[in-house]
Amino acid sequence: MRYGFVGSFGGAAQVLALAEQTEAHGWDGFFTWDGISVGPMDTWDPWVLLGAAAARTERVTLGAMVFPLARRRPWKVAREALTVDHLSGGRLVVPVGLGVGDDGGFSHVRGEAATSRERAERLDEALAILDRAWTGEPFSWDGRHYAVTDLQIGPPPVQRPRVPIWVVGAWPAERSMERAARWDGVVLQRARSMVPLTPADVAEGVAWLTGRRALLRAEGYPLGAAYDVVVSDASPDHPAAAAAHVEAFREAGATWWVEARWDPEKATPHALLDRIRQGPPVG
Repeated sequence: MRYGFVGSFGGAAQVLALAEQTEAHGWDGFFTWDGISVGPMDTWDPWVLLGAAAARTERVTLGAMVFPLARRRPWKVAREALTVDHLSGGRLVVPVGLGVGDDGGFSHVRGEAATSRERAERLDEALAILDRAWTGEPFSWDGRHYAVTDLQIGPPPVQRPRVPIWVVGAWPAERSMERAARWDGVVLQRARSMVPLTPADVAEGVAWLTGRRALLRAEGYPLGAAYDVVVSDASPDHPAAAAAHVEAFREAGATWWVEARWDPEKATPHALLDRIRQGPPVG
């Protein structure tokens, strides 16, 4: 299992310092997040932060939890991602999801996807465009929401055949899980519930994904050999309890634990730094 940390709160310089500290204290990944206007919280552009973090770290995987592609132009994302991929020497992953309506980037501006169905349609088209864009070859796309004609975005990313894409999979919602099965990893969540996942949920989701990917491969769908199963939550504060908690998810099939703390009153920059310095929740 690999261990990541979400630098969820703080000033821009503080978030970059958290990225450096994750690398210094044995974590495997550093993640920011992608929001436009979420309540009173300060938010920063994830691509700018990731570019800076790429220049100030050497080893950790970088990404954001998660990019809601429905409100981003996919050809612009393709350029942003391959830039960070090159700056980092191939350390970027792109976790993606539908996004949430309470982000003002959806709900307070005209012309953005207003329903989860439209966000899902835009997400699927954006993923198809990214996959084609990262070949470095000219490509076209004619969909319901996007149309591209003979566009070429180069150079190709360092990582081949593409920058890895992790897709939010809401277990046991089959449509959501089907989307996740077709890419490079899944960020598992519980469908229509704020209740945290249990190891039993993860084991069931992994079994479903394993079976579905085997069928897709038998049908000739191009799947890579590697596939990540990502669980993101806050572990217990006590190191021994945290290690035991996370170990249960590893045994259930998770390949990444991404420590994420979202309570702005508790997850101050100082508290996040203290948690990073404890190191990953390893027994």
